[in-house]
Amino acid sequence: MTGRSNRIQAVLIMLGAAAVAASAPAQAKDTGQMIAMTPQTMKFTAVPGLPSCATAATLRGDPRSGPAWVLLKLASGCRVPWHWHTPNEDLVVISGQGTLEMKDGKPLPFVPGAYTSLPSHHVHRASCTRTCLLFDIADGAFDIHYVDASGEEISADQALKQPAKSKGTKKKK
Repeated sequence: MTGRSNRIQAVLIMLGAAAVAASAPAQAKDTGQMIAMTPQTMKFTAVPGLPSCATAATLRGDPRSGPAWVLLKLASGCRVPWHWHTPNEDLVVISGQGTLEMKDGKPLPFVPGAYTSLPSHHVHRASCTRTCLLFDIADGAFDIHYVDASGEEISADQALKQPAKSKGTKKKK
């Protein structure tokens, strides 16, 4: 139990640090009321422009119009093709297994407590092999711009209809 407790503490510390770092823009919309939520009681909904296997629950702010904190859930087998966002994005892995691949960077294995900061326009993709729950902070309104293998922007329809297999993926028998 000690190892699990240490991982949980590490995740909570990272979430707290991320909250402090990102709270300035979000506090403008604070109501002064205490808020408490759990993933089991939150309403996860589809996110326009993302694959149907990706859902989100807003914790703070409004991702349609400005800075926001969200819990992002990727179902087992979910893949989000190469893309970038206009706002800066910070991700903390809460649970699950998968990988965040970044152009010009090392892949980030999804393990509880893993963290990455993605600057505006940084191209990345995600895949989840076991349902993933991510804490996501964006410093502006959500958008997504898909790109092809050469880095040229393509439509969501083009990106999402492409086979989502990645290297090393094996077919189940």
